[in-house]
Amino acid sequence: MDILEIKPMFAEIKKELHKVIVGQDEAIDLILMSLLANRHTLLEDVPGTGKTLLAKSLAKTLDCAFQRIQFTPDLLPTDVIGSTMYRQSEERFEFNEGPLFTNILLADEINRATPRTQSSLLEAMEERQVTVDRQSHALQQPFFVLATQNPLESQGTFPLPEAQLDRFFIKINLGYPTAKEAKDILTRFKTADPLSLIHPVVSHERLIEAQQVFSEGYVDDSVYEYIIALTQATREHDAIDIGLSPRGMQNLLRASLAYAVLKGRDYVTPDDVKAAFHPIVNHRLSYHPTVNGKTKTVIEDLLQKVSAPTEVKGKTEV
Repeated sequence: MDILEIKPMFAEIKKELHKVIVGQDEAIDLILMSLLANRHTLLEDVPGTGKTLLAKSLAKTLDCAFQRIQFTPDLLPTDVIGSTMYRQSEERFEFNEGPLFTNILLADEINRATPRTQSSLLEAMEERQVTVDRQSHALQQPFFVLATQNPLESQGTFPLPEAQLDRFFIKINLGYPTAKEAKDILTRFKTADPLSLIHPVVSHERLIEAQQVFSEGYVDDSVYEYIIALTQATREHDAIDIGLSPRGMQNLLRASLAYAVLKGRDYVTPDDVKAAFHPIVNHRLSYHPTVNGKTKTVIEDLLQKVSAPTEVKGKTEV
């Protein structure tokens, strides 16, 4: 696959999604960026804003295996991963795969489960394998976790620890629709189920190809230096207690590459880094209490203080 074939392919996914999803262009673009980068996405908002519907719609556009897990306080790690059973007739132990063994996993209301169950996803999300009874079991490729969670103020929630949050490539807040979008939602869902209109537009094999070739995009030395400077700035800012980690820095590069490719380019510009910066770093930084919810202001301040390169060598664009 040529890297410039990726943009039209993912545009088809977005077109299918809009048969069901009204608005949410930015959220859809970010989810597609995460899917292309072969990383995971966390959707956070109050119940009823369309988080689960968006996840199910995305799964239907892809010719991939899909599983949904409803996270609840009584859910056990074995309900997610699977368990080893003894086959008495054959006198041997056999591992029975859980719903985790799929391509697209919807982890619905992930923060309603206990920390013990939440942690069952850690190894899978980072290493694409699980270990049960000292035996490692590789997951299928691609493996994309799209998790939803209710705001932490909701009853019956268990906050995701920093280690779990860091496994998510991006965290997205959907928000409420505009008045016009609300009317579209009412009329579109009045008599029909739009989910039935969505069909797979990208095959399992094509998605894997895209995930393998997107990182071949060109990155100029000045862009590498810009990413490093932004990372260092997060560690030195007065309003930030814990800055971006090396893994977060690597994810910023992957996001910038994916963003550039989805815009039809095979090279990264400083504007790609700026566009990817907020969704990548916001949930990874630990802010000083005085910030008091004004995290967007801090991130904008970082982007203003760190000078971006003015001339970057590129290759081709579609």
